[in-house]
Amino acid sequence: MKAFNKHYSKPLISKALIGGLLFLFSIFIHAQEIQVAPGKGVLQAAINAASNGDTLILESGTYTGSVVIDRSLKLLGNQSSIIDGEETGHTIIVSAPDVVIKGLQIQHSGKVLTTEDSAIFITSKGDRARIDSNKMQHNLIGVYLKGPDSAVVANNTIIGSLNHRINDRGNGVYVWNSPGSIVENNDIQYGRDGIFVTTSKNNIFRNNRLHDLRFAVHYMYTQDSEVSGNISSHNHVGYALMFSDRIKVKNNQSIGDAERGLFFNFANYSVIDGNRVRGGTKKCVFIYNANFNQISNNIFQDCQIGIHFTAGSEKNEIYGNAFINNRTQVKYVGTRYIEWSKDHRGNYWSDNTAFDINGDGIADQPYQPNDLVDQIVWRHPIAKLLLNSPSVKILKWAQSEFPGLHPGGVTDSAPLISPPQDIDRDYSDG
Repeated sequence: MKAFNKHYSKPLISKALIGGLLFLFSIFIHAQEIQVAPGKGVLQAAINAASNGDTLILESGTYTGSVVIDRSLKLLGNQSSIIDGEETGHTIIVSAPDVVIKGLQIQHSGKVLTTEDSAIFITSKGDRARIDSNKMQHNLIGVYLKGPDSAVVANNTIIGSLNHRINDRGNGVYVWNSPGSIVENNDIQYGRDGIFVTTSKNNIFRNNRLHDLRFAVHYMYTQDSEVSGNISSHNHVGYALMFSDRIKVKNNQSIGDAERGLFFNFANYSVIDGNRVRGGTKKCVFIYNANFNQISNNIFQDCQIGIHFTAGSEKNEIYGNAFINNRTQVKYVGTRYIEWSKDHRGNYWSDNTAFDINGDGIADQPYQPNDLVDQIVWRHPIAKLLLNSPSVKILKWAQSEFPGLHPGGVTDSAPLISPPQDIDRDYSDG
């Protein structure tokens, strides 16, 4: 028995773990709810007097002066509790973990981009911060996540700047090196980009409404993340993924975005599935040097160009999509032959007047959206003057009779006769 005790005398729970649990328990036991009346400087005084775990309940009215939250607190308002930064620096700085800010109006941050003036600025010490159900307006940047882990920005209304120079505006939500953070169910309007993320990973941006911006969602150098269920409307660009890998872009909408619905630049190994672009966009999709992506089950509709594909993009799987009523379905300026089908399943093309004699849902002839005339017109736009000339008609006839004259480009060997049922869904403007 003594030998047994000697070998197993080490405690199963470490002293450090016990100490941590006791610390958290003591916070919970001693946490207080503290009513705070409005006024100048009173909120910072209340924060300074509070302890970790306390809840500050803000009464209706205006709390003037920027504040720093340097301990684990909850700030709760009633939708008419206003924190006013008096146009100086950040309105709220969070530099402690597990802070909750909910139900407040937050306004009048500074206006200086070089100091990143924000309504709420969360430092790398602000892990697991939750910013929920607030209204932010008259700020440069809405919420800036600068380095915290696993923060959540949810259910907020963020109204950004209307500075006449869009690049001098701030972003609605700015995410920098904030792994595991989630941005969801927000309504973001005006400013520069709705959600801008750089140098991060494992982020989720879902079910946000983003309108009247430069880019709805803008990715830079971010890996292993998700963009899903968002609605982008009347922006310059909907979803711009740049220099980022392994992104899931699923079930988003782009409605009436001016230049591009989806834009991929050096974005690789990603899944683009179940999205819809419509509403008169110049280019439903623009793909520039993006490789090894799966682009499937999307609807690209009523654009000037359905998909512009360029700059050596290779080994992308493009199948099961519907290209509907685009003025030009595909623009590909190149001579390589590219196949856009997988496992005998291609895409639906609304301008493909094909037959399906055996009734298997696949057209009897391949679809090739680009011919030699297209290539000439894209390279030399003035050649449009000759589109109805006898020489052009002879050239088109020759290509149809002698496929070897085709200059390369996109071929769909298994074009679909009708749009796939799995993408024939009801999309609402919300």
